[in-house]
Amino acid sequence: MKEIRPSTHPGVILKLEFAEPLGLTQARMAEDLSVGIKTLSELYNQKRGISAVMALKLSEYFGTTPQFWMTLQDNFDLYQAYKQEYTSIQKIKKLQVA
Repeated sequence: MKEIRPSTHPGVILKLEFAEPLGLTQARMAEDLSVGIKTLSELYNQKRGISAVMALKLSEYFGTTPQFWMTLQDNFDLYQAYKQEYTSIQKIKKLQVA
Protein backbone atom coordinates (compact mmCIF):
# COMPACT_ATOMS: atom_id res chain seq x y z
CA MET A 1 0.00 0.00 0.00
CA LYS A 2 1.18 3.47 -0.82
CA GLU A 3 1.87 5.57 2.23
CA ILE A 4 -0.74 8.22 2.93
CA ARG A 5 0.56 11.71 3.56
CA PRO A 6 -0.09 13.09 7.05
CA SER A 7 -2.96 15.54 7.14
CA THR A 8 -3.54 18.55 9.34
CA HIS A 9 -6.80 18.68 11.26
CA PRO A 10 -9.22 21.17 9.64
CA GLY A 11 -9.66 22.96 12.98
CA VAL A 12 -5.96 23.83 12.94
CA ILE A 13 -6.34 25.20 9.40
CA LEU A 14 -9.39 27.19 10.49
CA LYS A 15 -7.50 28.71 13.39
CA LEU A 16 -4.06 29.32 11.84
CA GLU A 17 -4.96 30.13 8.23
CA PHE A 18 -8.28 31.95 8.66
CA ALA A 19 -9.19 33.14 12.16
CA GLU A 20 -5.82 34.33 13.45
CA PRO A 21 -4.71 36.22 10.31
CA LEU A 22 -8.09 37.96 10.23
CA GLY A 23 -8.05 38.74 13.95
CA LEU A 24 -11.23 36.74 14.58
CA THR A 25 -11.93 35.60 18.10
CA GLN A 26 -13.79 32.40 18.85
CA ALA A 27 -16.56 34.49 20.40
CA ARG A 28 -17.07 36.56 17.25
CA MET A 29 -16.94 33.56 14.94
CA ALA A 30 -19.36 31.64 17.15
CA GLU A 31 -21.80 34.53 17.02
CA ASP A 32 -21.37 35.12 13.29
CA LEU A 33 -21.77 31.41 12.49
CA SER A 34 -24.60 30.83 14.99
CA VAL A 35 -22.71 28.05 16.77
CA GLY A 36 -21.59 27.61 20.34
CA ILE A 37 -18.15 28.78 21.35
CA LYS A 38 -17.54 25.23 22.61
CA THR A 39 -17.97 24.01 19.03
CA LEU A 40 -15.15 26.24 17.79
CA SER A 41 -12.96 25.41 20.76
CA GLU A 42 -13.39 21.70 20.07
CA LEU A 43 -12.57 22.27 16.39
CA TYR A 44 -9.44 24.24 17.25
CA ASN A 45 -8.35 21.53 19.70
CA GLN A 46 -8.99 18.65 17.29
CA LYS A 47 -11.77 17.19 19.42
CA ARG A 48 -14.44 17.70 16.78
CA GLY A 49 -14.49 17.36 13.03
CA ILE A 50 -16.01 19.54 10.34
CA SER A 51 -19.60 18.48 9.71
CA ALA A 52 -21.39 19.09 6.43
CA VAL A 53 -23.38 21.91 8.07
CA MET A 54 -20.22 23.51 9.45
CA ALA A 55 -18.60 23.22 6.02
CA LEU A 56 -21.54 25.10 4.53
CA LYS A 57 -21.35 27.79 7.22
CA LEU A 58 -17.58 28.23 6.92
CA SER A 59 -17.72 28.38 3.14
CA GLU A 60 -20.34 31.11 3.26
CA TYR A 61 -18.43 33.01 5.94
CA PHE A 62 -15.00 32.89 4.34
CA GLY A 63 -15.96 32.77 0.65
CA THR A 64 -14.58 29.27 0.15
CA THR A 65 -16.40 26.15 -0.97
CA PRO A 66 -17.95 23.54 1.30
CA GLN A 67 -15.86 20.98 -0.58
CA PHE A 68 -12.70 22.71 0.64
CA TRP A 69 -13.66 22.08 4.27
CA MET A 70 -15.00 18.58 3.67
CA THR A 71 -11.84 17.60 1.77
CA LEU A 72 -9.70 18.77 4.69
CA GLN A 73 -11.82 16.62 7.01
CA ASP A 74 -11.81 13.62 4.65
CA ASN A 75 -8.02 13.77 4.28
CA PHE A 76 -7.57 13.97 8.04
CA ASP A 77 -9.98 11.07 8.68
CA LEU A 78 -8.32 8.93 6.02
CA TYR A 79 -4.89 9.48 7.52
CA GLN A 80 -6.12 8.65 11.01
CA ALA A 81 -7.66 5.40 9.74
CA TYR A 82 -4.45 4.60 7.86
CA LYS A 83 -2.37 5.03 11.02
CA GLN A 84 -4.76 2.96 13.10
CA GLU A 85 -5.23 0.13 10.60
CA TYR A 86 -1.79 0.09 8.93
CA THR A 87 -0.82 -3.40 10.14
CA SER A 88 -4.07 -5.06 9.10
CA ILE A 89 -4.07 -3.28 5.74
CA GLN A 90 -0.54 -4.48 5.02
CA LYS A 91 -1.72 -8.07 5.41
CA ILE A 92 -4.22 -7.78 2.56
CA LYS A 93 -3.09 -9.59 -0.57
CA LYS A 94 -3.48 -7.57 -3.73
CA LEU A 95 -5.99 -8.87 -6.23
CA GLN A 96 -4.24 -10.62 -9.10
CA VAL A 97 -6.19 -10.24 -12.33
CA ALA A 98 -5.22 -12.49 -15.20
